[in-house]
This record gives sequence, C-alpha cells and structure tokens, in this order.
Amino acid sequence: MKAYLDIETSFLGDITVFGLYAEDRGFVQLVGGGISDVAVWESLEGIQVICTYNGSRFDIPVIRRRLGLDLRSSFTSHDLMYDCWKRRLYGGLKRVEEQLDIQRRTRGIDGMEAMRLWHRYETTQDREAFMALLEYNREDVLNLETLDRILQGMTPCA
Repeated sequence: MKAYLDIETSFLGDITVFGLYAEDRGFVQLVGGGISDVAVWESLEGIQVICTYNGSRFDIPVIRRRLGLDLRSSFTSHDLMYDCWKRRLYGGLKRVEEQLDIQRRTRGIDGMEAMRLWHRYETTQDREAFMALLEYNREDVLNLETLDRILQGMTPCA
C-alpha cells in the first residue's frame, strides 16, 4: 500500500500539520498537539511505500528529529522530486504543479506562508489562518497523488 505524506512546520521547526493520503483510508490530518510518534505510527499502519516531494531531505528527517521515528527503517521512501528531475521538471512542488497544469485553490501559499499562518493561529487564534493552513497541507498531499499518476505516464528523459 502506498501513501502520500507532507508536513508543515513552525518557525522553530516543530511539526504543525501532518497530512497523509492512502487509498484505503482517505485523507488523514494530524495537527499541533495531536501529532505524536504514536499517532503518526498508527496513521501509517499497513503502508509499505511513503511518497513525498523533497521528503528525503525535509519531511522524513524532520519527523525523525522531532518525533524520533525513523520512517526509512520501516517503509520504502519514494521522493517524487527525483522522478520530476528525470523528466526535466525542476523547482518546488508548486512550480512543478504549474508546469503540469495541476490545479490548486491555495495559490500563493508556500512553506514560508504556511509558517506565518500557523504563527497567526497560535498567537491570535485566527481561525481563517488555521483553515487556510489545513487546506494548503491537504492540497499538497492530494496533489502528490495526482503528480505520481502523471509521472507514471511520462517517459524519463535520457
């Protein structure tokens, strides 16, 4: 079973949102204090492959540092960024989405803005910022599955 994973972090590097999509369980999102080693481990039950975008350099190491979970020891990690590079698709996830015409409602939000949204929520209880952050993470996760499908239909460049 394959899952698509993306996290958001605070300015201090804490995991603020953990998003996961797998066909058998749909979309799962853990937030703030609900993110723990046990909760993440349970959300990954039955998964064999974790797909990310730049996750081998960001998401997976942050999860290890912050939660003490070495996902690489229990799951196959598949970083879609490298599949994109083989097809001459460069840049962050949003840039690749634009190149492939993958739609996104949260245009204009990036990782830095996600940190600002969390900070606004945490300091002022701004519900609108919180909902925008959750939707941004949701789109990141679900667009990974779309990206994976598109890449499977493309031939790598020589």
